[in-house]
Amino acid sequence: MIQASRGGFHIKNIFEKLGIFIQGNRAIILAVVFMLVLLSFQGAQYIEMASGTDTQVSKDSQLYKDYDHLFLNTFSTESIVVMVEGNDVETVALMKAADRLEHQVENIPGVTAVSNPASIMKQINYANTGRSRIPYSDPEVREMVDSYPEYFDSLVLDDTHMLISIGIEGSSTDQEQEDIINNVEIASKEAVFPPGYNLIITGGPSLMLDINSELGKSMGVLLGIAGILMAVVLILVFRHVRWGLLPLPVVLVGIVFTFGFMGYAGVPMTMVSMSAFPVLIGIGIDYAIQFHNRMEEEISAGKTSAQALVYTVKHTAPAVLIALAMTSLGFVSLFTSVVPMIQDFGKLLLIGVIMCYLSSLFFGLVTLYTFDWISQKNLFGMFKKREGGKGENDSGKGSEDLSGSAPAGHEPGALEKTLKKLTGYTLKYSTVILVVALLTCSAGLYADRSIPIQTDTNTFIPQDMPSLISYKHMQSIMPGSGDHLNVILKVEDNSDPELLEWMNDFSQHEVASRSHIYSATSIVDLVKERNDGTIPETSEEIQAIYEEIPESQKQKYMEGGQLLHIDLDIGTAMDDLEVTGIEELRDIVTEDLGWMQPPPGATVTITGDSVVLIGMIDGLTKGRTQMTLLGVFLVLIGLLVVYRDLIKALSPIIPMIIVIGWSGLFMTGMGIAYNPMTSVMGALILGVGCEYSILMMERYFEERDAGMDPVEAISQAITTTGTALIASGATTVFGFSALIASPFPIVSSFGLVTVIDVLLAMLVTFVIFPPLIVLMDGHRGKKLGIVEKLQSIWKRSLPEPGNT
Repeated sequence: MIQASRGGFHIKNIFEKLGIFIQGNRAIILAVVFMLVLLSFQGAQYIEMASGTDTQVSKDSQLYKDYDHLFLNTFSTESIVVMVEGNDVETVALMKAADRLEHQVENIPGVTAVSNPASIMKQINYANTGRSRIPYSDPEVREMVDSYPEYFDSLVLDDTHMLISIGIEGSSTDQEQEDIINNVEIASKEAVFPPGYNLIITGGPSLMLDINSELGKSMGVLLGIAGILMAVVLILVFRHVRWGLLPLPVVLVGIVFTFGFMGYAGVPMTMVSMSAFPVLIGIGIDYAIQFHNRMEEEISAGKTSAQALVYTVKHTAPAVLIALAMTSLGFVSLFTSVVPMIQDFGKLLLIGVIMCYLSSLFFGLVTLYTFDWISQKNLFGMFKKREGGKGENDSGKGSEDLSGSAPAGHEPGALEKTLKKLTGYTLKYSTVILVVALLTCSAGLYADRSIPIQTDTNTFIPQDMPSLISYKHMQSIMPGSGDHLNVILKVEDNSDPELLEWMNDFSQHEVASRSHIYSATSIVDLVKERNDGTIPETSEEIQAIYEEIPESQKQKYMEGGQLLHIDLDIGTAMDDLEVTGIEELRDIVTEDLGWMQPPPGATVTITGDSVVLIGMIDGLTKGRTQMTLLGVFLVLIGLLVVYRDLIKALSPIIPMIIVIGWSGLFMTGMGIAYNPMTSVMGALILGVGCEYSILMMERYFEERDAGMDPVEAISQAITTTGTALIASGATTVFGFSALIASPFPIVSSFGLVTVIDVLLAMLVTFVIFPPLIVLMDGHRGKKLGIVEKLQSIWKRSLPEPGNT
């Protein structure tokens, strides 16, 4: 343990003083905890849900700059779509209702444009008669729709479907979009559409907000179920202690602290970071159980609750703190991800483990001490001595008699006997166990390289979500509502005829040659419409046509005099090709631009939502091996710094490498693919599982320092710390098992892989770690024995004092 060095004694002394402080200031600590809980609830109000581009790609990357500066803030407009369904959408009554809706919606802050058939009819009538009005009869409505298909085809889709498109800024925040959608829903009701028509509010912003909302709701329900399952497990597995459910409220306080800190520190909530809370509950409950188990162990051994509290803080708090530090180093590797929401995930985990530790150390121990004090007061009277001759002492003498282990105060239970017997088997067949573990780990690490990566984003969310069904229904009937590649041109003169000719030729080539590019639209199409289907020969003629084009049509394709936009419609490529296919398509278009280059002075950039998604998926999946290796390296360095002992540094690392290898073997055998959430499991399991081995190792060396030989020490560690690890591991497993029932496949898969990895970490801790630590410690003992013999021989060879 840390005791092996003078620095270790110093640390133990610091924690002993901390224990005395906690024991003597219980009321103040509880008051501070209560105040911090109130402040945390206030801070939680400041947490923002983030799902924008800046959560997917770094703001410093060229990918983000191209997307944000060249496309999002220039040409992109998100659309909220009101889809109207009925037997006949070409009626006067329906057009009047659509007109009423437009008048209400256009005044909503954040709405940039509203497009609907009624406003187009009023414009056409104004151009023809000088009066801006809706036709008087249904036949007139149908005649106008049939006479001007170029204006109505994108809005009146057929006899039974009509669209009202509400444009909003592409850079609007989630909260702004939510406010606009809520106002649109209110306006749709107040517009009083005729009976028999069904209004569906859909579109990209609406779908994303519904996904985030459903994910939050389902996660809340699942965490509630997880809490119930954890309580059941604690009742069954942690019943050898009093108040066995106490770790649950302790970790809950830690989670509340985490929420508060997030709000004050400005750490956003994302789709990925939501999954951090099950991880934190699993880690935090282990901290609470370790403190609880050790204090109850010391009380059962005959110490007063005051002595037990100080003893627990002195010996267990440093061990858990080391485990926390190594867990944090494992999570630090997440900061190397190029995806900002993975970095935020790492921040949340770091904040959370610290808060759960503080909650366990202060709130958990003080509460347990208080419960014991109340129990003794009620059962025996305040001043009656406990059996064994030691009375309750609240006067500060809790630091006495802390130097050695007290005699056992209870008979070993069935679980302890089972663990002791298991340890005997693992030590007896240690060579076979270690060889098989290393071979299977190697096979797993090799197999991990061939595990597929799930890039079909449609598989991440439940396909029966009403909002997704509505969105896909709209896509199936609305032209141009699918996925897009956006080609942005920086030019010296946007009215150069040669440039427009190139844009026309390139667009036609892509549509004719690439089967997944269905159309290409640009400012060229609007120019040709106003010039008998041809491109003018002079720049002056083109500029004159530019001035004739309404700003609402022109803004989608040109900005100022130096930016132009070609919109390549790739249909339902996300469904048909998945992300890897879209990436290949982007590369093909890039190659086409290589040999079909624009005129001199023009530069081309391919960007858009699909390109950003490619970058995000690449960042999430291709960097997972590097994150895991970095995590292993950081934890190893951290352990070397703390212990200054190679054996103690390697002992917790080797089991976790075995877990990572076994995890790859299980995922391959079960046919589980990596997705954006499970791709970080290497760093996660390193952080979570390393804690088990460190706590076991700490107790092992504590018993070794007390005079036990390696076999006795590991047996004692297994039967004491092991029972707490079983309780925390089982609680974590059952908690995560609730996630498997999530309607979101990406969450369900994360829950399944986590359950598998935690079970493997527990298996390694109880089967691999005991023979490994005994073998490595014994090897070090032999080396130290050789050194001592050499020192003895050297001393004997020296001349006697006084002789020369």
